[in-house]
Amino acid sequence: MWRLSSDLMSVSDARGLLLAVNHAWTGLLGWPEDKLVATNVLDLIHPDDADAVREQMARLERGERTLDFESRLRTEEGSFRRVSWTAAAEEGLFYSVGRDVTAQRDIEDRLRQSQKMEAIGHLTGGIAHDFNNLLQGITGSLDLVTRRMTQGRSGDVHRFISAAMTSANRASALTHRLLAFSRRQPLDPQPVKANRLVASIEDLLRRTIGERIELEFVLAGGLWPTLCDANQLENAILNLCINARDAMPDGGKLTIETCNAHLDGQYAASVRDVRPGQYVCICVTDTGTGMSQDTISRAFDPFFTTKPLGQGTGLGLSMIYGFARQSEGYAKIYSELGKGTTVKLYLPRHRDPEEVVETSPIVLEDNRAEQGETILVIEDDPVVRGLIVELLDELGYHAIEAKDGPSALALLQAEGRIDLLVTDIGLPGLNGRQVADAARVKRPDLRVLFMTGYAENATLANGFLEYGMEMITKPFPMDVLAQRLTKMMGR
Repeated sequence: MWRLSSDLMSVSDARGLLLAVNHAWTGLLGWPEDKLVATNVLDLIHPDDADAVREQMARLERGERTLDFESRLRTEEGSFRRVSWTAAAEEGLFYSVGRDVTAQRDIEDRLRQSQKMEAIGHLTGGIAHDFNNLLQGITGSLDLVTRRMTQGRSGDVHRFISAAMTSANRASALTHRLLAFSRRQPLDPQPVKANRLVASIEDLLRRTIGERIELEFVLAGGLWPTLCDANQLENAILNLCINARDAMPDGGKLTIETCNAHLDGQYAASVRDVRPGQYVCICVTDTGTGMSQDTISRAFDPFFTTKPLGQGTGLGLSMIYGFARQSEGYAKIYSELGKGTTVKLYLPRHRDPEEVVETSPIVLEDNRAEQGETILVIEDDPVVRGLIVELLDELGYHAIEAKDGPSALALLQAEGRIDLLVTDIGLPGLNGRQVADAARVKRPDLRVLFMTGYAENATLANGFLEYGMEMITKPFPMDVLAQRLTKMMGR
């Protein structure tokens, strides 16, 4: 076997020094055998894989075995081959067998790319259809408002303004679902008691599913808190209940259950991207039509839907999956045709219950400035910047505006009162976070409100945000911005 195998076989010491190698090493990597012997295997490892290899060597020293561990080895020509290793230790020596999987991984990457492009094709087609409809509602309504105002007929313009706002809000919801699917939506994770949240939306759920469906809650006592975006969790539960309702056109039973769950290492190893540990499980079960295995395999794909044309975008389950993964949990579907469907949403346990807060927002009645506080607004879009400055003027704030990071930083480094910085994260020159960090060198107590429609670095608000920093997601209602400003001013 040592002479004939095409797999790499070797014996090394605990430091990684190669003591013996078979001929396959020369065949795959090109190095002559006499040069490989007495060479440390770490000298052949790709620099990005070195730490992981050292960790595996430490495991071998502890008497553990290495199974299917992959690393890249440098060839004599300077390129790298990907090798999957199995190794064990005995009497202070490491015995290893490695198989070249470079071609296999290349094929898998090409297949994934092909599947990704197919999904993007479905995605862009769905986006074009939905967004063009929404844009028609906005532009058409505003066009009619312009005509009415030109004709001096202002009596019914509020109807068209309301229609434009409805379409704009639907467009915002669609964008949030897409970002949730791609796991790039800015979230505001906070400790949440799932039982309390589920109970708080009971009336909404009952009105949504109708009288023909029986709704039952089975909420576990002693349920652990979880750390997630409460609004997104509400949306996820509501979407699951809407799907269940649509699967029971003749009525049925819908059960919402919560429980504590422990996923061990064996289960986590059998499910991709799942970490072992303690989770809060929210389970939605219906007695509806169920799904085939083919439907289950595609259920989380964006714009995939089994509903008739015009009755579903196919974004509900994909949004739920994206939210779960972004919250370091996952979602699982159990279903059988004619026997109903169960969707389980697993969210990681939060271990500091003293921090659990109420999820309902505080509504502030008076959001006007009290002492003419000064706010610097940084926004590269002139329309958005103008709207925010107009609101600040109405509220009695002294507003200063800047269109990019460098010009804003010059204002922040000069003398003058600035009580609060309102800045977009994505800016030309310097991004919003860089401006805030530089400004805090001179103004360490400067309060900062970040605005974002998409921010990969702000995917999780905790960690990105420091003390005195908050984040608001575009598009936002102006009254919500006013309330946030009042809160940040300490009133």
